[in-house]
Amino acid sequence: MIALMQEFELTQPVCLVGFMGAGKSSLAGRLARMCMIPAVDMDALIEERSGRKIAEIFAESGEAQFRAYESGLLSELASAAPAVISCGGGVVLAAENQQILKSSTCVVYLDIGFEEAHKRISDLSTRPLFADIEKARELYLQRKPLYEQLADICIDSGTKSVNEIALELQEALLAKGVLCQRQK
Repeated sequence: MIALMQEFELTQPVCLVGFMGAGKSSLAGRLARMCMIPAVDMDALIEERSGRKIAEIFAESGEAQFRAYESGLLSELASAAPAVISCGGGVVLAAENQQILKSSTCVVYLDIGFEEAHKRISDLSTRPLFADIEKARELYLQRKPLYEQLADICIDSGTKSVNEIALELQEALLAKGVLCQRQK
């Protein structure tokens, strides 16, 4: 078992991908605290920079505008100092994002079943694409193969605690050489 609260550094950005409710934001924050590395939540940063909630961007400007913000931000973060990046669930849809993810980052797919994701989404106002359950299921089925194809690391996030997943991811990143102990 790896000791907690050691200082580490990343050799490249780590992008957490997966469907809504997979735990990307929670895991990014937990891993960042555990390893003392930076973390970024793309959706939160888009909201901060635009001054609008994601649901407002979808309602006022449309999904295409949101995806444009998302692509620009992914490009920026992939070329910045390495951090754990919690990506939005649809980041894998654009071919340009797929190229960035594969060429510039370590992609971690947090695999969760649709029913478990649905159980975790309690506030539909923050998840505009989950308002229609059948459309959400179609999105899940459309995105799952993309997550799997892009993944360097795949972790089942449906039945484990955030801490368990963080420890599993820490070990996987160390084994790949993406996470290294910081030299004093």
